[in-house]
Amino acid sequence: MLNLYATQNTILGNLQPKSKLAQSISTLFIVLLGTLLLTASAKINIPLIPVVATFQTMAVAIIAAAFGWRIGVATVALYLMQGAMGLPVFALGGGFAYLMGPTGGFLLGFLPAAFIIGKMADMGASKNFFTLFAVMIAADIVIFAFGFAWLMALAGSVTWLDQANLVSSAYAIAIEPFILWDILKMALAAMSIYGGWKLLKSIKS
Repeated sequence: MLNLYATQNTILGNLQPKSKLAQSISTLFIVLLGTLLLTASAKINIPLIPVVATFQTMAVAIIAAAFGWRIGVATVALYLMQGAMGLPVFALGGGFAYLMGPTGGFLLGFLPAAFIIGKMADMGASKNFFTLFAVMIAADIVIFAFGFAWLMALAGSVTWLDQANLVSSAYAIAIEPFILWDILKMALAAMSIYGGWKLLKSIKS
């Protein structure tokens, strides 16, 4: 945790204390608070069958864009570790079996998504709404790709898929219903970060 820092191109980087010790301590609390946000975003959900629609991808996007890739990825990694250890941080509980289950690919896809968004934010992308929105959409596609590939790998044990038509069945159930939903979430996430920059600028002026 001591080696984690936020760049000046991120909102967090403009708010963190300057001393290394205070920065390290604040990073620890920020990562923990980030995992709480991810947990809350999982619990506020729309119960669809068999997949639950949550606000997790939106939370991942906001955290990565606001914190940068180092702290963003660390936050997501700690959240996944909490879930794997059995803490009920996921939408329907927790545990290693849950993480390795049919929806585990989507959860693990949060890591590369946080890296992509955070890395681009560190390069200044979060200051432009349209650029940030495009980056978030690209990262969301990566989450879908991870989730779909994972689901295909476990397809034989997933009872709610049509075993005679796995690809189209998986797409129709686990991907298609969430495309518009995730576009809206990424738009809201980009607006939140863009608004955060505007607020920060007005406070400093």
